[in-house]
Amino acid sequence: MGMEVDLLANYPRAKRNLDARSQEKTAEDRYVARQFGREFFDGDRRVGYGGFTYDPRFWQPVVPTFQKRYGLTGESSLLDVGCAKGFMLKDFAEAIPGMTVAGIDVSDYAIANAVEGMEHFVQVADARDLPFEDDSFDLVVSVNTLHNFQRDGVVQALREVQRVSRKCSFVVLDAYRDEEERQRIEAWNLTALTVLPTVGWVELFAEAGYEGDYYWFIP
Repeated sequence: MGMEVDLLANYPRAKRNLDARSQEKTAEDRYVARQFGREFFDGDRRVGYGGFTYDPRFWQPVVPTFQKRYGLTGESSLLDVGCAKGFMLKDFAEAIPGMTVAGIDVSDYAIANAVEGMEHFVQVADARDLPFEDDSFDLVVSVNTLHNFQRDGVVQALREVQRVSRKCSFVVLDAYRDEEERQRIEAWNLTALTVLPTVGWVELFAEAGYEGDYYWFIP
């Protein structure tokens, strides 16, 4: 199995009032968010991002960390599982000229509104059934996506990530290490259907046969 490694250390993190967010959210809000449509990306903040637009300050500082860890070059290939509008792919493609990039997302809306330049590299697909051959990519990345399935779906998606990766992979999942963090993640969560303690995730990786790197989202 891979390593627990924080490759997003240089990704800017906003400070938000988790107690207020928890009090405001309703079952209806979470239902709307899980449609992953316009409302989730570009609607009200109650049900998603509140406006999902490209900003280079997010992923550009992160690319060198991935590049160093996985030895990425212009001859490398990258798949982003849960790519949304393709912001991360754009920054990888620009930072590493010649690199082959691809992305999938379940959201028709996100793919239809992909960031300029990435329109032809992203497609609508399900992470549990990736439309690629075995060993297609040098690196497969999935950030804050696979936990949006029920447990069996997470296992299948992890197996798919493992299948299409010929070398390396990295996933980020909602998790907690103690009761306080469990309460915080439940307050924060809009879309995840599987949230486990970190040790539970490691056990699930073994069950799925996932051998890549991993880290956690813990607000």
